[in-house]
Amino acid sequence: MPRTKLTDRFGRTVNYVRLSVTDRCDFRCVYCMAEDMTFLPRQQVLTLEEIARVARNFVDLGTEKIRLTGGEPLVRKDILELVKEIGTYGLRDFAMTTNGSQLTTMAEPLRKAGMHRLNISLDSLDADKFHDITRTGRLSQVLDGIDAAREAGFRGIKINTVVMKGRNDEEVPELVEFARKKQVDITFIEEMPLGEISEHDRGLALCTSEEVRDIIRKHHDLVPATEDSGGPARYYRMEDSKTRVGFISPHSHNFCSTCNRVRVTVEGRLLLCLGNEHSVDLRRVLRGHPESDGKLRETIINAMDLKPERHHFSSNGDVQILRFMNMTGG
Repeated sequence: MPRTKLTDRFGRTVNYVRLSVTDRCDFRCVYCMAEDMTFLPRQQVLTLEEIARVARNFVDLGTEKIRLTGGEPLVRKDILELVKEIGTYGLRDFAMTTNGSQLTTMAEPLRKAGMHRLNISLDSLDADKFHDITRTGRLSQVLDGIDAAREAGFRGIKINTVVMKGRNDEEVPELVEFARKKQVDITFIEEMPLGEISEHDRGLALCTSEEVRDIIRKHHDLVPATEDSGGPARYYRMEDSKTRVGFISPHSHNFCSTCNRVRVTVEGRLLLCLGNEHSVDLRRVLRGHPESDGKLRETIINAMDLKPERHHFSSNGDVQILRFMNMTGG
């Protein structure tokens, strides 16, 4: 029997779910969190069993791709048990977004547990600058983690870089060369206006994807890639390297018309759009119907009608969404 497909009011099929497993992180990246954060009390956080239940029902409703996010997923106790469980669901793509700090010990267990790919955040190759951006991170730890992921046999490794003028935009060529050397892909991301921050003016710091492409083209010709990533990134290739360069452009080239994804926060809110507050409380359904999945599936299906046509991020630094990225799920 064919699986039910999730389709919204605009004819878009939703087959990609990002599941946040924690709002906590061992870094405090300036574009993601405030320096002093208040985290969710334990009773408000979905258990790993509840997260697996959500994942299983989304798969039954046609989901082909799941990404585990945070916060930092690898600070969640017993995360490998969740990876092992979801790894049995027959997904076409099973990935995790991580800051890389725990990969020296976790990369090989993750691969053996069934994880297909890793997206690793890396915003600078300068140790001091890296510490300034992450507030608590050590660059050497992340670089060792990238090497550990390669040694563990991960073939789908991607570096994610949020580009900010005056902070790390001058490092774009060096970051591309790093990706080429390590034979991994790299994606440059426009900073998203989520949560109130004080470290920089987002309007002044915004570095558009076109500006980043212009920087790279001074060193390499970029040819649009023909394959579909199944996500928001647009990829380019270089003739002399297998490394792909991607761009996620929520400001300058929004990807709403092909949006195929939703997010579930660690407190069980089903977010229908990154840039809107349309959401449904799945935790209430999970805990109100512990023995049967019928109501959960019905709630997920009906929620598709709440998915908006597009987000409306401004480029002047104004914050439309007060929740921080760690609360949203990367």
